[in-house]
Amino acid sequence: MLPEHLDADVRTLWDYHDLRHEPRRSDVGVGLGSREPGVAVHTAELFHAGRFPLVVFTGANAPTTVDRFPRGEAVHYREIALELGVPDDVILVEREARNTGENIEFTRRLLAGREIGSVTLVSRPYQQRRAYATAKRRWPGVDVACASKAVSLEDYLARVEDAARVISMLVGETQRITEYAARGFAIPQPVPAGVERAFGRLAAAGFTQRLL
Repeated sequence: MLPEHLDADVRTLWDYHDLRHEPRRSDVGVGLGSREPGVAVHTAELFHAGRFPLVVFTGANAPTTVDRFPRGEAVHYREIALELGVPDDVILVEREARNTGENIEFTRRLLAGREIGSVTLVSRPYQQRRAYATAKRRWPGVDVACASKAVSLEDYLARVEDAARVISMLVGETQRITEYAARGFAIPQPVPAGVERAFGRLAAAGFTQRLL
């Protein structure tokens, strides 16, 4: 359970980053590497639901993932998908990307020569907005949809090892929306005043570990 004085602000950021795109068919599903195996599981679920005929898993390692996925995020994601019945011949693995910009850029290069007009980015719920904004900057001309396993904030926090880390991630993701647009890494996104206030209060409360 979240402390009562933080609950509303955390929910505000959670809701802001989850874009809730309508499900639609895409040419490829791209599972963005992270610490969470659930991204690979949901990518497999979407493949079996007919949402895309081709899967790319992208990601090397980060300090927060190397203990869980020592051979690389994308490599482990592929193994999870295979266990869930996704055929090996529809999975491509991009092993080098170390941030979201590289996830998009290196996946785009991997798919060069294929006719890709639409992409579904599969990620953690709170990564959706930044992933979308990054893809629109780094992969112009494709239709981008975001997808995550539908989960409430309460259930999500209950299943992670460190709820405070997730709150810090939400705060960091919010800062990156404006900062990365200013640096040219992503397209600008609207940031409502309520989101700015929630970000400020949570940062002031000490959830600053993921700030730039």
